[in-house]
Amino acid sequence: MSVGQVFPEQYSQQLSDKSNTVQQLLSEFKAPPIEIFASEPQHYRLRAEFRIWHNGDDIYHAMFDPQTRDKVRIDYFPVACRTIADFMPVLLNNIQFNHELRYKLYQVDYLATLSGELLVSLIYKRPLTNSWLDQAKALTEALAPHYKVKFIGRSRKQKLMVTNDYVTEQFELDGQQLKYQQVEGSFTQPNGEVNRKMLGWAKAVSQQLSGDLLELYCGNGNFSIALAPCFGQVVATEISRTSIKSAQYNITLNNVTNLQVLQMPAEDVSAALQDGSKLKQLDLKDMQLDTVLVDPPRAGLDDGTVELVSRFNDILYISCNPDTLAQNLQALMQSHYIVKLAVFDQFPYTHHIETGVWLRKR
Repeated sequence: MSVGQVFPEQYSQQLSDKSNTVQQLLSEFKAPPIEIFASEPQHYRLRAEFRIWHNGDDIYHAMFDPQTRDKVRIDYFPVACRTIADFMPVLLNNIQFNHELRYKLYQVDYLATLSGELLVSLIYKRPLTNSWLDQAKALTEALAPHYKVKFIGRSRKQKLMVTNDYVTEQFELDGQQLKYQQVEGSFTQPNGEVNRKMLGWAKAVSQQLSGDLLELYCGNGNFSIALAPCFGQVVATEISRTSIKSAQYNITLNNVTNLQVLQMPAEDVSAALQDGSKLKQLDLKDMQLDTVLVDPPRAGLDDGTVELVSRFNDILYISCNPDTLAQNLQALMQSHYIVKLAVFDQFPYTHHIETGVWLRKR
């Protein structure tokens, strides 16, 4: 895909090709037919980062071609959701002749929500003063009648906030209203509508299960909060302190009473389950942990975690790398079989694809 461009007329074929690649890669495991969850062919991405280029009085967003490393001017970005794409020229128009907001600005990061909030991080190659904060506050107030936007200023060892450093995503899922705090710089799902479809698929599976749920790599609680109504108790673990704080905030925000999140690596969880000891403040003997959900990084599950999840009756495996998923399935298929298989196209026009697998113990 050319930098900053989308080709909607090619989307269906590209998605079909990606789905066929996953089906072939997993064919040895006798997987059922794939359920395919498509993205919108344009205006789908809730995060975007740009360099800012200065040329005399002119100022514009730019990206670099990954093949040639050539700079590409971006005047409109149909990859981004409309909240971001429509705001990009508004930002430049408002800072073009504002010395305090423009001077030595070299990067802008955008984070948006399906519900229309927008967080804009302005990153500089100079120290920021209270004058910057005054101008950013004035711009926020000027835009307030039309845009739900927050500004953050960053430079070396500096972070200035007009209000705070997060947005709150809100959407409906199967009659359930969900809200998620999403903090600047922390991981969030980039394709909001596909994430909602992914949660819907996982919830439809979970409604067929029982007992309690253990989730590894829970992030800000994206899955565990949505799935909590389907289980007696939910325990979710994550190593990132920022993500854990957001997950705890989101538990309160959504009035979830049967979910606890713990900051600990998967290896510690495995050790606690092996010897029957307490998992921090939780006594595992009081829980019926029949189901595990894993959403690991691209490297997939390490051998110890594969051994851990293989003990559960049901496994929900959300993968961002079909190759490492296939490697993990080589071990997991010795004890489990695939009940459902799905692909979620978080990243149209690229080779990246999310895969969901429901495995059940033989």
